[in-house]
Amino acid sequence: MYLILFWLICAIAVIAERTVYLVSATVNKDVFLATMQKCILAGDVAKAVKMCSAENAPLARIVQAGLVKVNRPDEEVQAAMDEAALREMPRINKRTGYLGLFSNLAMLCGLFGTIVGLIKAFSAVGGENVDPSTKAALLAHGISEAMNCTAFGLLAAIVALMGFAFLNGKTQGLEDDINEASVHVLNLVVANRQKVNLQGIEAAAE
Repeated sequence: MYLILFWLICAIAVIAERTVYLVSATVNKDVFLATMQKCILAGDVAKAVKMCSAENAPLARIVQAGLVKVNRPDEEVQAAMDEAALREMPRINKRTGYLGLFSNLAMLCGLFGTIVGLIKAFSAVGGENVDPSTKAALLAHGISEAMNCTAFGLLAAIVALMGFAFLNGKTQGLEDDINEASVHVLNLVVANRQKVNLQGIEAAAE
């Protein structure tokens, strides 16, 4: 039971930490893209870079990496955004996969506790020098231990799996937003290069 509790605490800690990170890393994609589009169409890329710097989010950092290279060829802008995405994506997925491990470990520990409880129960029944009333008490105790381990192991596994499903969905949504936003901004830059004002871009990125 204590081992199952340990895996449950680990799962809850991962769920809490990842939820806080993903919530803080999420920006309103539509508002962000509308702002970027307005700045790029106006040729004010420095303002767009400055607004990306103000947003502490993976999407903003990836877009910013491309905008600071706006004076370079399209391939270099794309490469800069891809490089930033390679840095940011592992942080988004970090530790979420452990929840599947914790779920399996909790179930296995629950199964192990069930087997141990049943062994105690059947050992009590098979004891030759134990009076019937004691046998009944030992049998009930062993079965109770077995069922409690099963129930607690399943509870811990359910919590871990629900947390994994929630975080996986949140992560996938964030990754989809990043992919959509990066492509949209790149297309805006490519289509509006003649409007871009390059002055102040490096200063805005600092």
